[in-house]
Amino acid sequence: MKTGFIGLGAMGAPMAGHLAARGLLEVVDNRSRDKAQALAAQLGVRAAATHADFADCDVVALCVSMDADVMQQVTALAGVLKPGSVVVDHSTVSVGTARSAQALLAARGIGFLDAPVSGGVEGARNGKLSVMVGGDAADLEIARPALDAYAARIAHMGDTGSGQATKAVNQVLVAGINEAVCEGLALGEKLGLDPAKLLPTLMAGAAANWFLEKRGGTMLAGQFTPGFKCGHLLKDLTIVQAMANEVGLPSSVIGMARDHYAQLVLRGEGDSDTSALILLKRG
Repeated sequence: MKTGFIGLGAMGAPMAGHLAARGLLEVVDNRSRDKAQALAAQLGVRAAATHADFADCDVVALCVSMDADVMQQVTALAGVLKPGSVVVDHSTVSVGTARSAQALLAARGIGFLDAPVSGGVEGARNGKLSVMVGGDAADLEIARPALDAYAARIAHMGDTGSGQATKAVNQVLVAGINEAVCEGLALGEKLGLDPAKLLPTLMAGAAANWFLEKRGGTMLAGQFTPGFKCGHLLKDLTIVQAMANEVGLPSSVIGMARDHYAQLVLRGEGDSDTSALILLKRG
């Protein structure tokens, strides 16, 4: 199998590295070409000059930021990929974008999977991501060897859009957990509790969760290096809010978290880790 990878940020670069380690990676690309060239040299693969450099790939994975970025990449790839190849989109975008991408590629005989991921930068680095997939089962089997390189779990959730719908649910839970953990730890600070005792005590009981384990210590130390950026979660929650509105779901958690992350972005924390939410909770 020959694979390509587009989008070499905090998540994409280590994911591409896992593909290279298994001998599956052929070519990489990124909005900033110097980053693509540096990683290509490190991994011993090609850096794309144009999308035509992906023409011999069986699978091309995307990990970009915005809906428009996904459609731009899919449109370009549709003109160069061979029929029977598969584009796997690991970005977090709307269900509508996933369906538009699938339709565009299907017209050229190219498969498409919406396959957002969860597990954070740590999951990407360790090859332990949870991949939630929407699309045709046959396309998933084509792409599975690539996904196996960086996934702890691959779940086929249903037809096109189901992966993004699952990620929407994931982001509601993520946002709610962030709110509770940051508020709780801010309270602990106000009460004068020792973080060295507080965090392991919380992790030993019912309050234990991934965000507390991975970000509790760093946020209390005032370290907000992403991780997952506040601006990206705001983008995701905006998508989720629209989905909730569409189905008529009351969305108190979504609305609160979206407002809070919008405030953080306005304060210049858009590129900070989502644990910067504690800055608001401290008052």
